[in-house]
Order: sequence, then structure tokens, then C-alpha cells
Amino acid sequence: MLLKEILRILEGDARQTPKQIAAMSGATADEVTRLIRQAEEDGTIIKYRTLIDWEKVGDEHVWALIEVKVTPQRTVGFDAIAERIYRFDEARTVYLVSGAYELAVLVSARNMREVADFVTQKLAAIEGVAGTTSHFLLKRYKEDGVILAGGAGESRQAVVL
Repeated sequence: MLLKEILRILEGDARQTPKQIAAMSGATADEVTRLIRQAEEDGTIIKYRTLIDWEKVGDEHVWALIEVKVTPQRTVGFDAIAERIYRFDEARTVYLVSGAYELAVLVSARNMREVADFVTQKLAAIEGVAGTTSHFLLKRYKEDGVILAGGAGESRQAVVL
């Protein structure tokens, strides 16, 4: 299906022009433009995203993965608590997951203190949140399919014992 092929190309690199996508897919640029516009209007394409290495411009962020133990609420299950959490600006991504915890929350802040304040003052204060476990992300190697560090171009210094 042509739309799926166009979407896969855009997902890999949203900078591709309709002309470039047309050359890759065998469609015309006008057809690609029309299908992209339709996908944007019907919500199939939700957002275009740019992946940035903020450390290169001196704007470091602290990222943490917070596992949240939740007591589901009658008639709404986990959805109402998840909504309260995803409305916070600090919560960049919220997933319902299987396992020991029900929700996984990816949090971004300027420093560890802000993450700690978010967890203790906002997240833990929500009725139905029974516990949290925080994992600070120390280094990003790959994100959204893109290798950021540790690739073939990097080498480690030998350790002599």
C-alpha cells in the first residue's frame, strides 16, 4: 500500500520532500503530497519530531524512567490516573505496561532535584499511586532507531591491569 510506504519513509526521516518520497516509492510528487496532507488531517500523522543532541549546544537534560505502581479505579481502570500523570509537563511519555508496575513514565527535567520533586510532590501525591521506582538515564546510545553514541566511530581506551 502506497500510504504505508510513504509513512515508513517519513518515520525514518521526516525531512524527505514529496519529490524524494515519490522517487523512492514510484508515485508522483502530487500523489505523495495529497496522501501526506490526508494523513495529517485524519490524525494518522500525529507530529513530526526532530531528534536533537542537546549536550552539543550546552543544554543538558536529566532523563528518568519512573515505574509507577497503581491501584486501578473502579469503572476507569488505569486511564484516569494515567491522564493525571500525562498532563504534567515533566512527563514526556506515559505507557501502560505489563509486569511489576502498571505505568512507565519518561520524565525530562533540568536536574535530578527537579525529577525528585516531580516524583515526591506531584506523582506520589496522586490518589491511586501506590509506589514508584526511579531509574535515571545515564547515557543515550540509540533513540528512535538512531545510533547516538558508541557506534563504530567511537573507541574505548584500553584498561591495563
